[in-house]
Amino acid sequence: MTFFEMLDENGSVRECYAQVQQWVEETGIGGLNRRLEEAEAIFRRIGITFAVYGEGGDPERLIPFDLLPRIFTALEWQRLDAGIRQRARALNAFIHDVYHRGEIIRAGIVPANIVYNNSAYRPEMAGFTPPGRVYSHIVGIDIVRTGPGNFQVLEDNCRTPSGVSYMLENREIMARMFPGLFAQGLVQPVDQYPDLLLKSLKEVAPPGCTDDPTVVVLTPGSLNSAYYEHSFLADLMGVELVEPADLFVDEGFVFMKTTQGPKRVDVIYRRIDDDYLDPLAFRPDSLLGVPGIFNAYRGGGVTLCSAPGAGIADDKAIYVYVPDMIRFYLGETAILENIQTWQCSRPDECAYVLEHLHELVAKEVHGSGGYGMLIGPKSTKEEIANYADRIKASPGEFIAQPTLDLSTSPTLGPASIVGRHVDFRPYCLVGKEVRLVPGGLTRVALTEGSLVVNSSQGGGVKDTWVLRA
Repeated sequence: MTFFEMLDENGSVRECYAQVQQWVEETGIGGLNRRLEEAEAIFRRIGITFAVYGEGGDPERLIPFDLLPRIFTALEWQRLDAGIRQRARALNAFIHDVYHRGEIIRAGIVPANIVYNNSAYRPEMAGFTPPGRVYSHIVGIDIVRTGPGNFQVLEDNCRTPSGVSYMLENREIMARMFPGLFAQGLVQPVDQYPDLLLKSLKEVAPPGCTDDPTVVVLTPGSLNSAYYEHSFLADLMGVELVEPADLFVDEGFVFMKTTQGPKRVDVIYRRIDDDYLDPLAFRPDSLLGVPGIFNAYRGGGVTLCSAPGAGIADDKAIYVYVPDMIRFYLGETAILENIQTWQCSRPDECAYVLEHLHELVAKEVHGSGGYGMLIGPKSTKEEIANYADRIKASPGEFIAQPTLDLSTSPTLGPASIVGRHVDFRPYCLVGKEVRLVPGGLTRVALTEGSLVVNSSQGGGVKDTWVLRA
């Protein structure tokens, strides 16, 4: 039976949702929908839009916003916080290991082929240690819930997890429109995130940086689907937003062009994929890169956040081994469990997947954004057969997981409160310390029965509240 987060096992409103329930009753569904229209008008006015490449129609559209918050109690957050920090530490330890001695591979825990033959592995990073041994500076852990105390990790994002601007803007809109809900101070704030991000980035400045480090956000440009977030974060941190043409490399250091002349840059929060970062090191046809920036990084002249090659830790084939990483590197048991996963690279597991594909969720190991996956129970026989052929042709490119009975969160419908499936992405910052604001991005599948929460697939977002103890 699906766990509806607003109610307990007896059908009564859980204490953590009591204030929201009272607010709904006082405002009424019609009143809430009118306020939702106001919120969407504000989002449109300040430009919080995103683009989906290759689609016709409106290239800049709103991610649907749901007015009802998703709530975690202080006790629930205590466990989530510990599990997220633990995972971020282990993932960074794994990345350092595979670019050095590969002890976890030598120990027979992680197969060598899924690391060294992986497209996310960057041999150019071998033997290099970035400042603080931090490779993934912003770790986004996607978490799902299947019961009152059942939290599981769906996947890890160790490159440039997006969506944090929605976490911050959702809260600002809610606080602006419903100040009474926050007047009692029951909800923990998230607005310190930009300050913590800047602090974490400055902590990983190159060793030769003796002054206050100069940090920039590097964006591919205004046509990128997440450009709003890039400019939003740069603005909140009080740092420059730069495009590749604004930067150049000279004698092993990176400089940005300013009206006062070149200014040295120490830390780059880059939102450009590895392949396009430097045409001299990676794709020579890249028009987005900064020639020589990778050599400047390896030479200690600048820090790139996150490190090239960090994506090796968020590949879905690697995901299976994260609990083993936690034991191997930290000597601890995973606080947050993985979802049961079958690796199609293993013949026996592949055979099981092919036989049960109609009841499983199958994914490409390099896929993201909800693309390239099959939800067996909601697919036609023809779709299942075609997907099975793809698995047979290249089994190592796929994994499969059970179709989970994801929890639902109260969501505003036209005439009533409805339950819709949700997931949760917190943003863990890693510098000299591991930092985490009490909250994150809740994504919601707005279509009844849908399990796909990705904005590119029609999902929406909602504010996430962590209550004080």
